[in-house]
Amino acid sequence: MKNYLFFVFILVLFSCKNDDGDDTVDACLAPTNIQANAITTNSATITWSDSNAANSYIIEYGISGFSIGSGTSIMATETSMTLVGLLPATTYDVYIQVECSTNNVSSNSEVLNFTTEVPDVIAEFRPTLSELNLFSGNLSDLNITSKAFKYELSSQLFTDYAHKQRLIALPDGTSMAFDGDGLPIFPDNTVIAKTFYYNNDERDLSLGRTIIETRLLIKIDGEWETGDYKWNAAQTEATLDLNESTVPITWIDTNGQTNSIDYEVPSNTDCFTCHNSYGRLAPIGPKLRTMNFDINGTNQLEQFISNAQLTGVSNSSGISRLPNWEDTSLSLAERARAYIDINCASCHIPGGDCFGESTLNLAYETSLEESLIAEQSASIELRVTTNIDGVSMPIIGTTILHTEGVQLIQDYLNSLE
Repeated sequence: MKNYLFFVFILVLFSCKNDDGDDTVDACLAPTNIQANAITTNSATITWSDSNAANSYIIEYGISGFSIGSGTSIMATETSMTLVGLLPATTYDVYIQVECSTNNVSSNSEVLNFTTEVPDVIAEFRPTLSELNLFSGNLSDLNITSKAFKYELSSQLFTDYAHKQRLIALPDGTSMAFDGDGLPIFPDNTVIAKTFYYNNDERDLSLGRTIIETRLLIKIDGEWETGDYKWNAAQTEATLDLNESTVPITWIDTNGQTNSIDYEVPSNTDCFTCHNSYGRLAPIGPKLRTMNFDINGTNQLEQFISNAQLTGVSNSSGISRLPNWEDTSLSLAERARAYIDINCASCHIPGGDCFGESTLNLAYETSLEESLIAEQSASIELRVTTNIDGVSMPIIGTTILHTEGVQLIQDYLNSLE
């Protein structure tokens, strides 16, 4: 009996030793030196180092901040993998595990962050606005891509109380070239965009807005071309449409009054009416003198110069300024002439659409005598105070009278008597 028990003890002892040997598994170490290379707008190649000499890896990735286990997982057999189908201008997190064997998987690596490239602006009239890459993220947020920049005007054009967002997109490595106080020289493939919208309630901007249209000017082979993108009711996309149309719009103003109009979207032919300069299309707003003012304490032109977006001039001091017609600290004449310039002078200047039909020259720089404003004051007042088609001025672009602007012009004309 003792011999039998001794035999069982020896058998169990050796069995345990064999089991211990079979269960000894080398630790599976997490990968190191994770890098992202060859990053494009929609792809990136991820590489890493593996001290385990394994040939099976689990890559999990997703938009930055995702929870582990909720991302996209793919397998790799080498220490590199190209991720495709990514969103442009988006930051991603990547985690990698080594699968040393079926039941032996490493912990997650340290997180790798990378951001996909910002796509170039497309200087073409594509079917939809989103295809042009002027905005990043949700289209209706109107977040301007880093490939473009916002610009503002010192004095505002009236378009039935619509708000406007203006931007310029220059091709990489180019700039606007100084050419006096007026329009700079824009390189080919420049895109100028202006988006028209209404805040649903001016007293509470958190209630959202309604975007109507995004008008574009694109310089192609030395010539400007126009196009208009009309937004859908869902505010998810805008579609190229060269025809005139009407959009009913309702908003609440700062006084709490509800306003309703039939907003008129111009046709492509209408665009030429205002943008006509000696028979050729040209921008109107982004003249240097109209952009030469301070925004939040910084001169806009100085910012353009600092960013190398405007070249050929070292500072803004020698460039004239168009006053803000809403600035009540200015004289009546300064305010009224600034209003008339931004709202009327695109047609009523040499080379404008009314050149040859009207003797008025309404540019701000034109002297009162040469402008002929005083001589034609009765006609001017008649046209700005009526809504009759064919008589009212401006001839297009508005459907209602601008109460503040009309009063300003009337006060100015009365002062000339």
